[in-house]
Amino acid sequence: MARWVWFPQHRPALREGERCGLDVSKHQGLIDWERVANDEIEFACIKAPEGGDLVDRRFAENWAAAGAAGLDRGAYHYFTLCRPGADQARNFLNVVPYREAELPLAVDLELGGNCRARPPAEEVLAEVEAFIDAVEAATETEILLYVLDDFNKIYPALNRFERPRWERRILLRPDSDWLMWQFTFEGEVDGVERGVDINVLRDPNT
Repeated sequence: MARWVWFPQHRPALREGERCGLDVSKHQGLIDWERVANDEIEFACIKAPEGGDLVDRRFAENWAAAGAAGLDRGAYHYFTLCRPGADQARNFLNVVPYREAELPLAVDLELGGNCRARPPAEEVLAEVEAFIDAVEAATETEILLYVLDDFNKIYPALNRFERPRWERRILLRPDSDWLMWQFTFEGEVDGVERGVDINVLRDPNT
């Protein structure tokens, strides 16, 4: 029987126009971004708000330190089913210095850690659309969609919204047309004490 052997140090071979980076939140604790930058990590997608009023307590610190270390930065919003999309967009836009961002801004759509309510699909997708419309109007850029299978089965966002995709697929390179690929959630990177999500970002022009 074939078995997978996973090494947390593993990183996929990069193709032309690709580079490695992290997505992080408060769960990674205090990060030494200078050491991260010296470990062939070139960008960071940093968790900012969650829902309509919560803010990741390490966002401002991570944003400033990652930029000082020379990494390109993006930010992502964890979307909750329990608050209107417009409220969540206001929270995101108030927290994130989006004009400083070198990478696309993203929305995280998943059920893990979300509220227990499961509103009807059309209602949720309308709120997601309200969030996307408000953020894109303010930033004048397309948002990046991170949609896990559990969410998409109930709320088919990938069918509804044609946006660049942030794909999660452990180890194996996705077959889909992705802009960013999360290939591990327990990678080892110098300067980060805990396992961390590592991603590959494509240059859309290559």
